[in-house]
This record gives sequence, structure tokens and C-alpha cells, in this order.
Amino acid sequence: MIVGTRKPFEEIKSYVNGCEKILVMGCGTCVSVCMAGGEKEVQLLASQLRMAFEKEGKKVQVDEETIQRQCDREYFETVKEKIPQYDVVISMACGAGVQMTAELFEDRVIVPALNTTFIGVAEGEGVWSEKCRACANCLLAETGGICPITICPKGLVNGPCGGTNHGKCEVDKDKDCAWTLIYQRLKTQGRLDAIREIHPAKDYRVQTTPSKIVHRAYEEKEEA
Repeated sequence: MIVGTRKPFEEIKSYVNGCEKILVMGCGTCVSVCMAGGEKEVQLLASQLRMAFEKEGKKVQVDEETIQRQCDREYFETVKEKIPQYDVVISMACGAGVQMTAELFEDRVIVPALNTTFIGVAEGEGVWSEKCRACANCLLAETGGICPITICPKGLVNGPCGGTNHGKCEVDKDKDCAWTLIYQRLKTQGRLDAIREIHPAKDYRVQTTPSKIVHRAYEEKEEA
């Protein structure tokens, strides 16, 4: 899932100073799971804004809304008539959700409340760790399901390097060496020969952004 963290309150407030009608809009999927932009977080931020403006003696209307996903157009049906009523929308979605909202409502000011950090998994209650860089060239079949691009601080596609020390990384001694983990995983699977395969160095020059994928079932429609 996409993991995000909330921006400092003063930064968020600076985006909306001078506005009279503000909508705080959450997203009910990824950022809700990581407790950064769901309904509860929307309520908290809206309350903080109301108290801050009241303390300054300003009359500012701060409303709340949460939709299931801000990265899909169809989920905006419930708010498409509401959003144009506000001077600014504070989106508590990931960067993709903020941009989708801004694209759909070009005449409205849409500002982010979160910093999008990484694609990761839940390690435990309140703890998430990065697992994927979305590099568009997945090596997980060859590396036992452990991503060297993400888990190795150097992003080595062939390893380990000379800096591994008793299974730890020289960059950060608190982190496990990714290639030691890969070795152990492949050994468990009886596939150690796979570690001998040499992968070409990742050529970041050929990466183009923004990327776009069209499912085969929709290719003809896209071309039309």
C-alpha cells in the first residue's frame, strides 16, 4: 500500500490562510490504513483548523468529507457538486489522489496535507516498512521475493557488496544486508544457483515519467 505521513500543522495552515470556506477531504484506502488521511484524521485536522482560526478571531468555515478513493474518478460522484463551493480543498490523500482531485476541479485550489513516503507493508500495529520502489522492472522471481532495489540502500541488483558484515549493512548497521537475506531465502527454497545469475545494471536513463499502462482489454478504446 502507499504510505504517507501528515505534514506539520503550520505548513498545512499556511496553505489556507485567507480562505473563508475550507473542505478537508480524506481518502478511505491506503492512507486510511496507515492512519494518515482517513476519516478520523480528517476530523482531527478539521478540528485543529477550527480552533486555530477561532483563536485568531477569524470566521472560517471548515467542513469534512471522506471518499473511498481519491485516485479513481468514479468515487468523486458524491462530492462533485460540493467541492466547487469551497475556496480550497485540503486533500489528505497520497500525491496521486491530490493530483486527480486537482485535475477534476481545475478551478479550485487543491493542497496536500500529507507527504507521500513509500510503497510498503504493515510490520505490526502502527509500523510500516518500505518494500517497493515501483521501478517497473521486478526482480522478485530471481531474488526469492526480496527486492534488492528497495531493501539494499545501494540498490544493488547483484550482491552482496564488500561492505556486508555478519549479515548487516555498512550503510546502516541496524539494517540487514539485503543480499544476505536473499541468500538465506534462496537457500531455504533450494534455489541458491539463482544467486549466480548476473543481472544487468539498472539503466535509470531509460525510465520515463509519468508512466501509463493501458490494459489489453481497453487498448482499442484508448486508441480510438
